[in-house]
Amino acid sequence: MGRSDVFGSAARTLPTPEYLATRLGELAKRGNVPGASVAVRMGDETVVAATGVLDVEIGYPVTPDSIFQIGSITKVWTATLIMQLVDEGVLDLDAPVRTYLPEFRLVDEAAAQVVTPRQLLCHTAGFEGDLFEDHGFGDDAVAKLVADLAEKAGQLFAPGEMFSYCNSGFVTLGRIIEVLTGQTWEATLRERIAVPLGLGRLATSANEAILHRVAIGHVSGPDGTPIRVPVWEMPRSNAPASSTLTTTATDLVAFAAAHVSRGLLADGTRLLSEASALAMREPQVQVPDIGAVGGAWGLGWNLFDWVGGPVVGHDGGTIGQSAILRVAPESDVSIAILTNGGDLAVMYDLVREVFAMSADVVVPEAQLPPAEPPAVDSRFFVGRYASNVVVFDVAETEEGLELTMRTLGSVAEMVGGAQVKTTKVVVRDARTLIEVQAQGGQHTQYAFLGDGDRAGFLHMTRAVPRVAAGESAAAHGSEQGGVDCSAGGAR
Repeated sequence: MGRSDVFGSAARTLPTPEYLATRLGELAKRGNVPGASVAVRMGDETVVAATGVLDVEIGYPVTPDSIFQIGSITKVWTATLIMQLVDEGVLDLDAPVRTYLPEFRLVDEAAAQVVTPRQLLCHTAGFEGDLFEDHGFGDDAVAKLVADLAEKAGQLFAPGEMFSYCNSGFVTLGRIIEVLTGQTWEATLRERIAVPLGLGRLATSANEAILHRVAIGHVSGPDGTPIRVPVWEMPRSNAPASSTLTTTATDLVAFAAAHVSRGLLADGTRLLSEASALAMREPQVQVPDIGAVGGAWGLGWNLFDWVGGPVVGHDGGTIGQSAILRVAPESDVSIAILTNGGDLAVMYDLVREVFAMSADVVVPEAQLPPAEPPAVDSRFFVGRYASNVVVFDVAETEEGLELTMRTLGSVAEMVGGAQVKTTKVVVRDARTLIEVQAQGGQHTQYAFLGDGDRAGFLHMTRAVPRVAAGESAAAHGSEQGGVDCSAGGAR
C-alpha cells in the first residue's frame, strides 16, 4: 500500500530545503528575528533549514542541529508522560489530584478537593496559573512551587466551568509524575520519551544546553533592534510547563511523528497506547475565539478545525525565544519552527504555505479589523481586568477604545522591568475587541465573557477577571508572579 493510498493525494509534496531556507530567511528579516530553525516531516522524511545567528553579539550561525527552548510545547510532552501513567493503570484522569498528591492545596479549599488531572490537562481547573517563582536548581523545585499554590493560586471560577490557560496546572501534573515514578520530571522525560525516540539533542538545563549549539533569547532594544536577554532560562520550578526544555526542530517533529502514528514507534514498541494517543486529540473544552489559538483543547494538545484538517499543535514562548508546532495527523505532516527573538507571528505564513503544499490543509488567514465596526454598547468592555501577573485597562477616549496592558512579576523583572503596551482597539463583534495595528500580520484579539451589562472576564487564553477601577492587581491576586512571555497566545 503506497503513501497516497493511506494519506490521500499523491500530489502532496515536501518543500525543498532551498525553498524552506529562502522563505525562513525572508520571514526572519521581516519579523526582525535574529535566528530560526525549521523542520517539516512527512512520513519518514524530514526537510530542515536554518537562518540567522544564535546570538547577535557573538554571531554564531544557526544550523539545523542548533537547539532552542520550546517553551509551552513542553506541555504536550508532560501530557504524554501523564497518559503513559494512565496506560499503566496507576493514574485515573478523573480522580481528585489529592489521590496522588495528598498535600495539594489551593487558596480555595473546596476547589482543591475536587480538581482532577483531566482538568489540569485541558486548562479547566480554574485557579490562577501564572506563578513563576524561582525555587532554585534543586530536585525539589517543582514540589516547592506546587506548595506555593496554597497561598498564591486564587480561584478564578469553579473547576470545570471554562477554559483558562494554566501553567501552574502543568507544574502540578509534573509533580504527579515525580511522585508516581519516584524520580524527577526531567529524568522521567529522558527515560520515557527522549531515549525511546532516540532524541540526541535535548537539554533541560543550562548546564546541558552549553554542550550544544544553543540559541540565546533576544528582545527588542530601545531602537527596535534585537538585544540579548539578561538571563538564559526561566526557573526550574516551571520545567513541566514551559521553562527549560530545549531541543532541535528535527527532534520536535520526531516527537510529533510518534503521535501521528498513534503511539507506535518504528521498532514496534509503544510510546503510548493507541487509545491514549487518540484521547489526547479529543476536544475537552471550547476556547473563546481570539484567532491566536485553536477553537478547542484536548489533553495537552490545542485543536484546530481547519479545512483539510484536523490539526493539533502548540506554541511556546520563554524569555526571548518562541516556537511553533503544528501537526496534521491524517496527512502525516508536521512542522516545527524555533526562533530566538523578534516577531513569531510572521512565521505562520510558512506554516500556511507548507500545509497547503504538503498536507492539503488550508490555514485560515488572520482576522482583520472590520472596516465598519458594529455598533455595540462599549460599556460592556470598559474597565479594569487584573490577575497576579497582568493588568488590562480598557478605556473609551475621544478617538475610540484603547487598551493598555501592564505586565507584573518575576519574569517582567528578568527582561528589565514591567512591560506596558497601549493600543487602539475596535469592536469585532459584540463580545470581541481587535487591535487596529497588526504585528507580524496578526491583529491581537481579546474576548470578553459575561451575560450582563459588563463583562466579567477579559479572555486572551487566560480568563482575567474584572476588578474595581481602583483595585490593583496585587490586591486581586498575589503580589508576586511572572509573565509567560507568550502573551497573546497559549505558550
